[in-house]
Amino acid sequence: MTKQMTITADEARFPLAKLALSPMNPRQNVPAAEVEELAGSIWVSGLIQNLAGIMDDNGGAEIVAGGRRLRALQLLAERHPNLAQDRPDLANPPVRIAPDHETAQAWAVAENAARRDLHPADEIRAYGKMEKSGASPAQIARAFAVTEKSVYRRLALAGLPEAVIDALAANEISLGAAACFTISTDEARSLEVLDQCRSQNWSDYNIKKALKPDAVKDTDRRAKFVGIEAYQAAGGRIGGDLFAEETLLDDPEILATVFADHLAQIAESHKDDGWKWVEVSDEDYLGYWFIEQNGFERIYRKEGELSPEQAERYDALADLADAGALADGDRQELAALKGIAEGDFTEAQRAHSGLIVYVDRDGAVQTCAGLIRKADKAEAIAAGLLAKSQRSADDAPKSPISQKLREDLGRVSLGARQHAALRDPDLLIDLLAFQLSHDLRWSKPLGLSTDLVPTDPSTEAEGYALDPRLTVDQPRDMYGKDLAKSFRAFRQKGAEHIRGELVRFLAAQLGVTKSSKP
Repeated sequence: MTKQMTITADEARFPLAKLALSPMNPRQNVPAAEVEELAGSIWVSGLIQNLAGIMDDNGGAEIVAGGRRLRALQLLAERHPNLAQDRPDLANPPVRIAPDHETAQAWAVAENAARRDLHPADEIRAYGKMEKSGASPAQIARAFAVTEKSVYRRLALAGLPEAVIDALAANEISLGAAACFTISTDEARSLEVLDQCRSQNWSDYNIKKALKPDAVKDTDRRAKFVGIEAYQAAGGRIGGDLFAEETLLDDPEILATVFADHLAQIAESHKDDGWKWVEVSDEDYLGYWFIEQNGFERIYRKEGELSPEQAERYDALADLADAGALADGDRQELAALKGIAEGDFTEAQRAHSGLIVYVDRDGAVQTCAGLIRKADKAEAIAAGLLAKSQRSADDAPKSPISQKLREDLGRVSLGARQHAALRDPDLLIDLLAFQLSHDLRWSKPLGLSTDLVPTDPSTEAEGYALDPRLTVDQPRDMYGKDLAKSFRAFRQKGAEHIRGELVRFLAAQLGVTKSSKP
């Protein structure tokens, strides 16, 4: 067994002017920000750890361990010309002197290799203790040579139950997992969840969900519609993960009540518009299935007609809107022209139909208007708003023709529609361009495939760049939109716009396959 030798070394104080950084010191380059922070710490707390070096030929010393501390002291000397009088301990720091070159080299390597940062749990406790004694975050940052932001993040955890910090110190949970517990003010519940996540290695999401199973995120459509201020005014409490910048609404019952009240107020405001009835819905989308399921018939507003000058102006403003270059005044003008083009429901239509108010996935108020209930269909038919219903299939007499003939007639009917489409090619092309440039979800454009055609190389290719038309403005999301109205607005943009959309999306679908070998 090799006997270990204890190295003895002298210690002496040197004026800063007599100290220089040794070439043996591994920290030859230190960020200025680190030196700045350490200087602040040393000024407040003093030089806690001495420098170490080896004597030079001029009665001074070369520092082999403590290069960052030496730079911080030199910075203080520059800033405080009277440092020798005000802080002689810093102007003449103690230096541990190595007896030989080999020892100095060993010190240079050993100090930097053995250096370890404080464990986060130790930092949390130390910062918390200093804060309780009256130290500000800035003072704590200077004392530990860290940034104030780092201090604030640790102090945010200082109020956690001791058991959570103990688990962090024992590496039973991660720092991210510990941060999750900041959303809870119920210590008993926190300790229950801590016991569970220790053994089950829970994700951050699972920890938060267990701590507050009923909490609602501020990104929820109801929260976005109501607004945080209105929720809090009703007594709702706010929580959240301090580090994920996430706000949680802790009282879902209050949110539901405020949501219902706000929606009811909006519905009430529509009752003066002449509708036969107005209702609200908790759904975030009222589509075709909703209308069918509830037995509604739907009528649409009477379209307006733009003059040639208005239509030309509409196209110009629409192009500016697509380019994101629409001014506020132009935006109002475009909205007015849209209102003319879209038209409105007549008094007779409103008198026989109703409107449902709902909030979509983005928290925006939407309406589904022109709905005629089953009980009101007869009156709507008598008023000329609906066509008479055909006899239902159940009541119809047995067909005198065979199933095969029925199928053949269906094919003939489809062929007739296709033949008619040939007589109006503009309508057919417009429909294809519309379906390509709008994401209809439930349908492929005229039965064509719209699968993604990959065009990005798997490795970087210098100089390779696609035309922006192939990479931006993907098919518009048509979720919850009136397709008929949208198609009419699309056609009003003119032939040049439609052709551009058609070319752009057909080009994106152009795929080249390798020919098979003979």
